[in-house]
Amino acid sequence: MRLRSGWSTRVAAACATLLSASILTAVAEGGGGPYVEAAHPQAHRGTDRPAHDPSVVAAGDISPAAKGAQVGTSNLVRWLNPTRVLTLGDNQYPRGSLADFRRYYAATWGRFKARTRPTPGDHDYGTPNAGGYFAYFGALARPNGRSFYSFNLGGWHIVSLNSNTDHSATSPQGRWLHQNLAATRQRCVLAYWHSPRFTSGGHHGNDYSVSAFWAALYNRRADIVLNGDSHNYERFAQQTPARTASRTGIREFVVGTGGVGTYPFRGVLQPHSQKRIAGVYGVLRLILHPKSYEWRFVTPCRRVLDRGGPVHCH
Repeated sequence: MRLRSGWSTRVAAACATLLSASILTAVAEGGGGPYVEAAHPQAHRGTDRPAHDPSVVAAGDISPAAKGAQVGTSNLVRWLNPTRVLTLGDNQYPRGSLADFRRYYAATWGRFKARTRPTPGDHDYGTPNAGGYFAYFGALARPNGRSFYSFNLGGWHIVSLNSNTDHSATSPQGRWLHQNLAATRQRCVLAYWHSPRFTSGGHHGNDYSVSAFWAALYNRRADIVLNGDSHNYERFAQQTPARTASRTGIREFVVGTGGVGTYPFRGVLQPHSQKRIAGVYGVLRLILHPKSYEWRFVTPCRRVLDRGGPVHCH
């Protein structure tokens, strides 16, 4: 594979051994193994994303308190050049201090801060009240004075939620979510937060506390949920909050592969899990068409280990 000039020999060596990494794959829609995207970024964008269709890149569990794997994933984000960057929590380890944000996150993923729409994780709350997270991201983290917010992108309504504060159905956040979803006129809906409702990863497991999020989103016929927390990649088939496969259900992606360690899959295999990848860093790239979406899970070596779509919105 031809590498762009400026890549370090360390990254090149990591790419050379990528296929020997611990990759655990279930039966996936479309089948087939990994393939390599076009090496030239313009050809890559021209093939996958027409200029009028926005794209997002998403990952969580991003920056250790050192310059490590997040350097590679941030270089990948720069190459993919998305319209928006969605962070899925645990942006800065180990405690989300402002000093660490400024020293480590800012030098890597912080290069895309202006187009980032973040959500916090439990490690960001390692500093009281997530003070480092909110100080670093400023109005981007609380555009309306709240840690949960929404925005429109193309034909999509996108909702950032906070799974680290009260998120029951009757909480201020829960009531806001119902009102927000009722008010939008966008056909396609995507939501993201840190802790996944469903995961086959054994380190944290399923988070039943976010069931109210799922219920509200399913009632609005939302299309996609993105989460981090489990340091691996997993894609689920469309399902209801009660774990019933359904064409009108929500597809969940767990993308805790931004740069802070990786977890194996040692938990119970969850129903409707379609693709599981462990031992690899990377980002999820979503191409948001007006009435559908496509996805790719891309590694810093620019290998695509999962892909699919277009899938029509509900």
